[in-house]
Amino acid sequence: MDLYESDSHRNELAHFATLASLAAVDGEINPEEKAILDKFAFKLHITEAEYKEILKKENKYPIETQTSNEKRYRRLFDLFQIIFSDNHMDDSEKRLVERYAIGLGFPTETAAEIINKSVAIFTGKIPFEDYHTLMQK
Repeated sequence: MDLYESDSHRNELAHFATLASLAAVDGEINPEEKAILDKFAFKLHITEAEYKEILKKENKYPIETQTSNEKRYRRLFDLFQIIFSDNHMDDSEKRLVERYAIGLGFPTETAAEIINKSVAIFTGKIPFEDYHTLMQK
């Protein structure tokens, strides 16, 4: 049980470290990004000491490939929440999320398509048909 909890927590730390790296990719973490990181720290059971360590050091946690398709999408959804906390996605954030999507196990072509659709959803620029499909699910 301890081994599972340790692996689970390590996975959560790695995910949080990626979120923090994404938030800081444009130079510094703004107040909106910090608020979202605080929520994720609570949700992922990140201690204050771990939080501070992750924010001060280069990301030392590898991306964990997810075997579950749902977990892959959940991780990407979390990243897009961080990216769009300031209602904007810059080129460096897009490059980082593309690398992360591939690291999660999405094929390169699929990753690009998912990211483009996610950007459309998060910016509110989706066609009615897609909106309607999403609302029906």
